[in-house]
Amino acid sequence: MSDKKKFGFWSIVLLGINAIIGSGIFLLPNKAMKLIGPASLWVIVFDMLLVISIAMCFAEVGGLFKKNGGPYVYAKEAFGEFVGFEVGFMKWAISIIAWAAMAVAFATALGKVWPSAAEGTTKNIIVIAILVGLGILNILGVNISKTLNNIITLGKLIPLVMFVAIGIFFMKGGNFSPMFPGGHYEAGSFGAAALLIFYAFTGFESIAVAAEDMENPEKNVPKAIVTVMIIVSLFYLLIQAVSIGALGPKLAETSTPVADAASIFLGPIGGAIVSAGTLISIGGINIAASFITPRSGVALAEDGLVPRVIAKQSKAGTPYVAIIITVALAIPIALSGSFTKLAAISVVSRFAQYVPTCLAVIVLRKKRPELKSSFTVPFGPVIPIIAVVVSGWLLYQSSMEKILWGLGGLVLGVPLYFIMKSKNNNDNSKNNSEKLSA
Repeated sequence: MSDKKKFGFWSIVLLGINAIIGSGIFLLPNKAMKLIGPASLWVIVFDMLLVISIAMCFAEVGGLFKKNGGPYVYAKEAFGEFVGFEVGFMKWAISIIAWAAMAVAFATALGKVWPSAAEGTTKNIIVIAILVGLGILNILGVNISKTLNNIITLGKLIPLVMFVAIGIFFMKGGNFSPMFPGGHYEAGSFGAAALLIFYAFTGFESIAVAAEDMENPEKNVPKAIVTVMIIVSLFYLLIQAVSIGALGPKLAETSTPVADAASIFLGPIGGAIVSAGTLISIGGINIAASFITPRSGVALAEDGLVPRVIAKQSKAGTPYVAIIITVALAIPIALSGSFTKLAAISVVSRFAQYVPTCLAVIVLRKKRPELKSSFTVPFGPVIPIIAVVVSGWLLYQSSMEKILWGLGGLVLGVPLYFIMKSKNNNDNSKNNSEKLSA
């Protein structure tokens, strides 16, 4: 295959930036400020180092296999069919929780322009309308053009670049003191803030997944991962710093931090531009999620891991059963909590993909030495082990409620796995009997 069709280094960097920067950084600076104050800047650095470690593990195992499936394939090859099924099942669950969080994020952001949108019944109606409306568009096979995707990307990044470039001149040094709320460190606040801000970094998996489509992946994948994470982290650090510098302690009280901070130094017009950028960004992520999320269920159905009817397609060629199930599950999840709560649950659930992938690096090196990746995580097993230990520590910082919501899919998956295994065994026995009788 000619390299002309492959991603160059900067193309993959842009792909990574676009996949990561979404609703989180528009809506989470206030929560981080409330939890740990200006020390939230150190939380971003901590999350950056953890994400780079996990992303490098994805890069190594991603280079071992040609087939699609991502973490599901890595877990299955390293730990067997049952663990692979659990990870694959969680991938769909994670996507549903993430889409629910995005729908709530849109209503929260809309609340800056129309206050009722972020409250009570109106908020619930907006959330349901987003999920059901996009589900219907998806079933009808309405394609969102590449042009619209490009507009959404620009609509997301331009207000943030403007926010940082102008806001940096309006920061007040006094707003960075004291370092912690109330002047003293609260036990557990760093972990809670790290778990929450981690949500803003999710999406980095797409960089490693794209390895096959890159020029010179051995050299470019690790370089792209580190470059993307440094650019995104600097962006996040600057956005958080400008938000703190402009609003000070008031940052902890607002629900739309970036838009409110922009209003301080850019006036109402600046605040409106950032609000529009926020809505365009979160709207775009909702559109993407509505198309991608049902496909996680389809992949499982095609492999016979969930009932095959889930992969059934409409006349328009869309997986309408998977779309209906996805929307039906996303609605109660979205109505169950705030964006912040759902973001935390989404992070907890993602570790069901991240931890097995990091462990798979160590296991596959021993189990399948004949497999050679386009990239190897440096320092032997040290980085994967650190990533797993720190991930475990982060999960320990979460509440039991969020852990039950976030990892509950693992428990639900157990009976489904054995039901489907029994059904597939029966089907195979029946097919073998038919062949023998023929």
